[in-house]
Amino acid sequence: MAATHRIAGRGRLTPARTLRFTFDGQHLSGVAGDTLASALLANGIHLVGRSFKYHRPRGILSAGAEEPNALVGIERDATRKTPNVRATVQELYDGLNATSQNRWPSLSFDVGAVNDLASPMFSAGFYYKTFMWPKAAWKSFYEPKIRAAAGLGVAPDQPDSDHYSSRFEHCEVLVLGGGAAGIAAALAAAETGVRVILADEQAEFGGSLRFEAGAAIDGTDGWSWAQAAVAKLAAMDNVRLLSRTTAFGYYAQNFVGLVERVTDHLATPERDLPRERLWQVRAKRVVLATGAIERHMVFADNDRPGVMLASAARTYLNHYGVAVGKNVGVYTANDSAYAAALDLKKAGVNIAAIVDLRDNPSGPPVEEARALGIEINHGRAVIRTGGRLRVSSMTIQPKNGGGERTIPVDALLMSAGWTPSVHLFSQSRGKVAFDEETKRFLPGTYAQDCVSVGACNGTDGLAASVDEAYAAGAKAAREAGGSGRGSKPKVEASESWSRGMLGAGPGAGPDTTVKAFVDFQNDVTAKDIRLAVREGMRSIEHVKRFTTNGMATDQGKTSNMHGLAIAAETLDKPIPQVGLTTFRAPYTPVTFGSIVNHGRGVLFDPTRKTPMHGWAEAQGAVFEDVGQWKRAWYFPMAGEDMHAAVNRECVTVRKSAGMFDASTLGKIEVVGPDAAKFMELLYTNPWEKLEVGRCRYGIMLREDGFIYDDGVVGRLAADRFHVTTTTGGAARVMNHMEDYLQTEFPHLDVWLTSVSEQWAVIAVQGPNSRKIIEPLVEGIDLSDEAMPHMSVREGKICGVPTRLFRMSFTGDRGFEVNVPADYGRAVWEALWAEGQKHGACAYGTEAMHVLRAEKGYIIVGQDTDGTVTCNDAGLDWAVGKKKTDFVGIRGMARPDLLAKGRKQLVGLKTKDPKVVLEEGAQIVADPRQPIPMKMIGHVTSSYWSENCGRSIALALVAGGRDRIGQTLYVPMPDRVIEVEVTGTVFFDEKGERLNG
Repeated sequence: MAATHRIAGRGRLTPARTLRFTFDGQHLSGVAGDTLASALLANGIHLVGRSFKYHRPRGILSAGAEEPNALVGIERDATRKTPNVRATVQELYDGLNATSQNRWPSLSFDVGAVNDLASPMFSAGFYYKTFMWPKAAWKSFYEPKIRAAAGLGVAPDQPDSDHYSSRFEHCEVLVLGGGAAGIAAALAAAETGVRVILADEQAEFGGSLRFEAGAAIDGTDGWSWAQAAVAKLAAMDNVRLLSRTTAFGYYAQNFVGLVERVTDHLATPERDLPRERLWQVRAKRVVLATGAIERHMVFADNDRPGVMLASAARTYLNHYGVAVGKNVGVYTANDSAYAAALDLKKAGVNIAAIVDLRDNPSGPPVEEARALGIEINHGRAVIRTGGRLRVSSMTIQPKNGGGERTIPVDALLMSAGWTPSVHLFSQSRGKVAFDEETKRFLPGTYAQDCVSVGACNGTDGLAASVDEAYAAGAKAAREAGGSGRGSKPKVEASESWSRGMLGAGPGAGPDTTVKAFVDFQNDVTAKDIRLAVREGMRSIEHVKRFTTNGMATDQGKTSNMHGLAIAAETLDKPIPQVGLTTFRAPYTPVTFGSIVNHGRGVLFDPTRKTPMHGWAEAQGAVFEDVGQWKRAWYFPMAGEDMHAAVNRECVTVRKSAGMFDASTLGKIEVVGPDAAKFMELLYTNPWEKLEVGRCRYGIMLREDGFIYDDGVVGRLAADRFHVTTTTGGAARVMNHMEDYLQTEFPHLDVWLTSVSEQWAVIAVQGPNSRKIIEPLVEGIDLSDEAMPHMSVREGKICGVPTRLFRMSFTGDRGFEVNVPADYGRAVWEALWAEGQKHGACAYGTEAMHVLRAEKGYIIVGQDTDGTVTCNDAGLDWAVGKKKTDFVGIRGMARPDLLAKGRKQLVGLKTKDPKVVLEEGAQIVADPRQPIPMKMIGHVTSSYWSENCGRSIALALVAGGRDRIGQTLYVPMPDRVIEVEVTGTVFFDEKGERLNG
């Protein structure tokens, strides 16, 4: 099909560079530089989709990211299909294959359009009141049908064959928005020498200068100035330009997430190029130059294909050289639509009429329109449109009522004014303020080091915007350390627009049943907003959820202010009292690919391996996943199953010795003059008097008094502690410590360093453990007198530095050898060679669990569940009795944490010693009570103990310590198991083996 609506001599594209594409199987042509939307319009195609709920025909509304209607599917091949792509953003490339969505069997004939006829049944909030009867129909009928009808596009059914990349970047000044204001701010900042990033979502910088024909800066037209300024920026070494890049989220400490579309515009992307690149930028200062978004007029049938924003029509004409129609009507409440009418008229397009809701519009655009012979109907409103698959007429009427007149049109342009784009400002946690005079929300109180400039700041006029932006960019750069000064751009000519209106126009009033659309994508009408208010919704957040206004993929960019104004009018309240919906990230939809990035398949979750992993693998170890770690679970010998291997390992450790890879434990160095004071505040135990070279078992609580983590802490020097944490708690404990240091105890002179990856840890446990390590250790006296239990020494082993802990998680004599990770395997192999002389074995995590349970040692997260106190776990001895303050001390004193009958950790022995309880099994006092039974506890750990010759278990039981000696019951599906409540220690109750 020929591009019948392309106007020769208009726009900035080169007609000779023809591209071929298809839409719904129809072969069409466009021009290099087109978007899919501009190419479709050039071919006279306005119908591009169907609405979500009513399946009404929908056309192209805008020319940018705010587009709610023109959502299409883009397919390169079977593995690269993307639904819900905005045709206004998708750049055309040769061979592009686009498909319309949410229609069957075809776009022009959609059986789903029957919903439009049945619309009284689908009023706002209908889903809260329907599908309730009969109850059984929900699962078998309602839910399957609703799920099948939900959504717009079709989700891909094949793995994505594209790849994505990610980059972290730092800069002094980040400018978001590449229009005139953004470019001016970037120039000012760049000329001071600081690092500057300028990002814009469009393929080319320039913003509204794409369509503003009346702008002139520095002696040239606005667009040419923008391209020259961007070329100047590109030549600077301290500037990075990111076109096709959307800032989708503004997070804490000036951290901004951006997505760059790298290859979506290329016909044959190189294989080594990512499809998208995620930029994670930390900036000292952020300049927000995000512009403003034009609002549509709210009137009956304002959604027909061919009805669009006036600025969009200007963009398609002045940038792409495309006329959106041949007989165009205009409906407006401000001056900006006049500029569109003037540009189209000068391009040879007939303007059927301008309908202006204002009573006496005046000014240069109005006078010029009259001079060109354009009919102006002021004080009138468009009350409805005609047509089915394309608008064919507009019916106008005096806004206070009167005779109607129908005017034939093939396109209708509308403008209710402009809404400042404060999305990113709001995401930064800044507070917007309502400007009563201009009826718009503007940046108010700032929460971060950012500044808003230009239209997003409510600054009207190009000259004022450029001046403001240039000053803001220079100031931000100076505050970030820049120096120097450039020359400010001079605006010689610009356009000025008046303020417009909010809410519904005449013909969409309370007494009508017409569909005057506020939110195009979710089919929300003015009467839906009013219905929500009648149903009792008073906050705009409630109205939003009841109607789904602003909840579509466009996030209400064109609809939010209209919906708010209609709700306020219905409530008879000022707009600020009704509130403002929350602007959440992402600003525009972001693909899962850009977020997940390389993190899929085997890279979905990082696999962490200890330095000794390869050795264990060679020995035939079976591994288990513990968080991200691969840990040796058990080491089977020939003919052994898991149980036989674990039994052998447990017995060998008790009789001789065993070696265990404990490298996954979290390790944190707490260093500084106030290190001991900090430890006193973070742990329940006392630390000030702990001698250098000694260790202590420490317990960390949350503020609420519950156990958060535990581990052994060694004091290496007066100002240095080596803290160990649980494997799973390493990161959160580090964050917990850092949080308190920075927010609660910033006066303390302390540094925290995670050294979990620095040290490989080899636990050598058992009666012969000292004999195994002794030949390899240098400079450390290992005698009981010189190095008693719970000691730490620094020296060498196998010639490499070591932090040697004498400690045990098995209850036997034991040592934990910490060596630099690079030497971990070599030291392990040397210890293994010595261990073989004494009959030692390697043991895995399962044997470790059994051995610690035999001694009643807890594992945080298994024997605790976030509601267990030190007293509950029998660890009162680890709480400093003379301490007056530490994290959780007030929580421990809560009455409910001191009440009798709390669940306490106890041991369980089954009456039949061969029966092993299931972990998580519930415990009752009377198995004959009626169902539902009263559960008094549950099993936390349960194992077969070869050393004890029976099963053992730990459990949390209400009033557990008072029940020792009692018989309780564990109901199971096939039987009831009798258990005796015991103490938590099952092996070597006196602890004599620690020195054995």
